[in-house]
Amino acid sequence: MEQLAPACSSPQAWARARRHLLSHLVCFGRHTITGLLRLQDRTQQDWTADYRFYAEDHFDEDQVFAQVRGQIEALLPAAAPLVVAMDDSLLRKTGRKVSGVRYLRDPMSPPFHVNLVRGLRVLQVSAAVPEGPAGAARLIPVAFQQAALPVKPRKQAPAHLQEAYQQERAKKNINLAGRQRLAQLRQQMDAGGSAQRQLIVSIDGRFTNATVLGQVPQRTTLIGRVRKDSVFFHPPRTQPAHGRKRKYGLRCPTPEELLKEEQLPWQKVPAYAAGQRHEFEVKTLGPIYTQMDQGQNPLRLVVIKPVRYHLTKTQTDRRQPTFLICTDPNLSLEQVLQYYLWRWDIEVNFRDEKTLLGVGQAQVRGEAANQHAPALAVAAYSLLLLAAIKTYGNTGRPETFQCPRWHKRRPTQRATTNELRNQVRYELWAAALGRHFQPLSWSDHRNENGRKCDLPLKSALFSTIK
Repeated sequence: MEQLAPACSSPQAWARARRHLLSHLVCFGRHTITGLLRLQDRTQQDWTADYRFYAEDHFDEDQVFAQVRGQIEALLPAAAPLVVAMDDSLLRKTGRKVSGVRYLRDPMSPPFHVNLVRGLRVLQVSAAVPEGPAGAARLIPVAFQQAALPVKPRKQAPAHLQEAYQQERAKKNINLAGRQRLAQLRQQMDAGGSAQRQLIVSIDGRFTNATVLGQVPQRTTLIGRVRKDSVFFHPPRTQPAHGRKRKYGLRCPTPEELLKEEQLPWQKVPAYAAGQRHEFEVKTLGPIYTQMDQGQNPLRLVVIKPVRYHLTKTQTDRRQPTFLICTDPNLSLEQVLQYYLWRWDIEVNFRDEKTLLGVGQAQVRGEAANQHAPALAVAAYSLLLLAAIKTYGNTGRPETFQCPRWHKRRPTQRATTNELRNQVRYELWAAALGRHFQPLSWSDHRNENGRKCDLPLKSALFSTIK
């Protein structure tokens, strides 16, 4: 944590940032700014400086995440690529005067009825740290930014305001923000001495479009999900003697047609998913070209057969198939499949950040504060996971607390975020509690035991939360 001091504008700002980082890790209630101040026992001091800390750009989160990314690269072999996943999420807000808030589609709404909620859209990039030879990996956030759209003018607004809004909206498009973030990540790697390290990005269908595929950075490979009716083309067999060179040849089967093609055999590819290794059946086709990048680079299409799972004890069913493209046709099928399966852990990041670290709960309004407040909480989450890997290894876990007896004794692959937070609480408070909180006696008789509390304070603070 001490290496992040240069990211703050002054020593006073760094001291405040350090207190807020630790408070996010051990806070019990809502992670509002006043909630963090209560935890720091600063309720009788002026609180305006803590709000100005977020509103006046007193720290640079890009420098903080650059330090985290550098530590992650130090854990990887020199020839190993840096595998990252990029996705967007929604931070719910209730205030109508919060900068950048608008009505957005609720991703938790049922498929038969789309709901709208007020919130802020954010963009995150998480880097993978492999966990042993089995193929598992843990993703750690290395970039976080707000991707809010500008305020839409009224219908009766002048034409020049409507035109200015359309131009500003195009600049802040979520796909454009993702492309710029990947370009910035590649530049940071080149400037930090990792110019020869390959960057592999796993994305979902939102970012697999012309905006992102049209300008892929150098030494960067994209693995993205596509629709079942996407159009692809074979390379041209011949080129005309005069005129413009051809980019496309005959049209390829769509991913859905390739799935149903019986003449093309299935290939079994092992990969790690859902806690164990599985045998996936895949089909591949390449090199192919797409109009999304105007036929600039050859691609590889990968069709993954739906995996069978137990619907009941006696009945089984299959999930939906998956269709992927990879901008590097020479990447092996096992790598393409495994790197994409790692992307699921970014959804775990979002869940832990919102439910445990309180990302988005800070009650701030300004544009700068809405960027810095959740970014600092995500940075605390990244430091926690990185410190756990350095302390306990990829699959280790703290042994300070025992699990309740009613929990099933099933082996776990890694330490949970709650276990790591409880360990931080123990290291911060255990010594003080043991020294100052002694049993109190209400009698002068030495042969009587001290009065015991029915709810021990240590048990309340350091209980293992599952």
